[in-house]
Amino acid sequence: MTRLIGQRAIASLLSLMGLMILVFFLSRLTGDPAVLFLPIDATEQMKQQFRALHGLDAPLIEQFGRYVWDLVHLDFGESLRKARPAIDVVLEAYAWTLPLALITMGLVVVAAIVLGALAAFNIGGFFDRLVSVVSLIGASAPDFWIAIVAIVVFSLNLAWLPTSGVGTPMHWVLPVAVLFVRPFGLIVQVVRGSMLSALTAPYVKTARAKGVKNGPIIFIHTLRNAMLPVITVIGDQAAALLNGAVVVETIFGFPGIGKLMIDSILQRDFNVVLAAIMVTAIAIFLMNILIDIAYSLLDPRIRH
Repeated sequence: MTRLIGQRAIASLLSLMGLMILVFFLSRLTGDPAVLFLPIDATEQMKQQFRALHGLDAPLIEQFGRYVWDLVHLDFGESLRKARPAIDVVLEAYAWTLPLALITMGLVVVAAIVLGALAAFNIGGFFDRLVSVVSLIGASAPDFWIAIVAIVVFSLNLAWLPTSGVGTPMHWVLPVAVLFVRPFGLIVQVVRGSMLSALTAPYVKTARAKGVKNGPIIFIHTLRNAMLPVITVIGDQAAALLNGAVVVETIFGFPGIGKLMIDSILQRDFNVVLAAIMVTAIAIFLMNILIDIAYSLLDPRIRH
C-alpha cells in the first residue's frame, strides 16, 4: 500500500506543477489589473507605478520565477482586491465551502446507498421504479434551474426560507438541498447497478439457502463488494463540491470558494485565483489518495 500511495503522490505532484504553470499564464491573458483597479482617468505613469508595486511590470517568465520561489516558501502573494495574503482569503472561503460540502455529501451518501441498495433488492417493484425515476431526474436537472425553482417556490411564494446569505441555519437549507440533488441521482444509479450485479453472485444464493435474512444480505454481504464503483463516484462528486459549487454559491450569495474564484477572475486578482486553484487541487489530490486507500481496504487484491 505504501508503494501505491507513493506513486499516486508523485503523479499528483507532477499534475499540480502542470496545473500551476497552465493557470499562471492563462490568468495573465484576462487583462491588465491596472486598468481595472485604477480610475478611468488614471495616467500611464500611475499605471506603471501600480504594476511596479505589484510586480506586474517584469516579463512573464520573471514573474513566474518569482511566484514559484515564493510558493516554495509557502507565500501565495497578496490579494490585489483586499490587500491581504491571498491564502488567508482562500482559507476564509473554504471555511464556508467545506462544511457545506461535508453536510451535503454526508446526507447524499447515506440516502443514496440505502435507497439504491433497497431499490436493487426490490427490482421491478414500485419502490425501485420510483427511486429510478427520481434519481434520473436529479442526475439530469441542471443546478441553476433547480436553484431558481427552489427560490421561487420556497422563498418567494411560500416565504419559508431566505433567498440568500448565511446568517442563520435556515440560510443553509436551500444551498444544501440544491447541491444534494445531482450527486444523489448519480450515486443512486451506480449503487443500484452495482448491487444488481452483486446480488446474483453465488455467495448471495448460498446465504439465502442458509436462511440469512434480507438485511444482512443487503448491507453486510453484498454492499461491500458493490462499493468499489460507488466510491469512485462519491469521490468525484465530493471533489466537485470541494471545487466550489460555482453556480449554486453565486445564486445564493454563499461566500464559498466557487464564488470567490468567479469574483477573483472577473477582478483579475491573480494571486487569489492561483491560491484558490492550488489549494483546491491539493484537496482533490488528497481525496484521490484516500479513495485509493479505501479501494485497497475493500479489495486486498489492489494492494498488489
